[in-house]
Amino acid sequence: VAGGNGQGNGLNQLNQPSDVLIDKDTDSIIICDYYNGRVVRWSRRSGTTQGEVLIGNINCYGLAMDDQRYLYVSDIGKNEVRRYKFGENNGTLVAGGNGGGVGLNQLIYPAHLFVDRDHSVYVSEWTNHRVTKWNKGAKEGIVVAGGQGAGSALTQLQYPVGIFVDKLGTLYVADEQNCRVMRWTKGAKQ
Repeated sequence: VAGGNGQGNGLNQLNQPSDVLIDKDTDSIIICDYYNGRVVRWSRRSGTTQGEVLIGNINCYGLAMDDQRYLYVSDIGKNEVRRYKFGENNGTLVAGGNGGGVGLNQLIYPAHLFVDRDHSVYVSEWTNHRVTKWNKGAKEGIVVAGGQGAGSALTQLQYPVGIFVDKLGTLYVADEQNCRVMRWTKGAKQ
């Protein structure tokens, strides 16, 4: 449905796509084209032969969309997450942006994202071995899973990737190196 023309940077190609979501309003697929440093959109209509660049010059890795159709993109080069309105190039900083680090106002390798109905942004930080929650307008995140260094204890994660938050606020984390999926109820420490 997208790419399939070999690895490359043409509009009909992808280079190590790292995340994807469906935009039902435009019947299209939005793809984080990681090695090409761009976010692209491909129509889901048959006969589509190439995508269009939505955001360029970004080390994107993860994507999410909220109920108002704002696009959230993690940038592992700048260690930040930005929210974009379609047609916008710079976006608004919603998490990180203070260099890579372990401080609550910092991220390291923000991998995957989830945006809840309150527009809080959850970020799995691959090399910080934690998931942080950034309430709308916050300058610092709250550690909601992990954050105790890499490990396999119930209080730890080791390279968290995909995340999901249900309507009760329960967080599910794909804990890559521990070969498990962890569930963290709202407010839990393990």
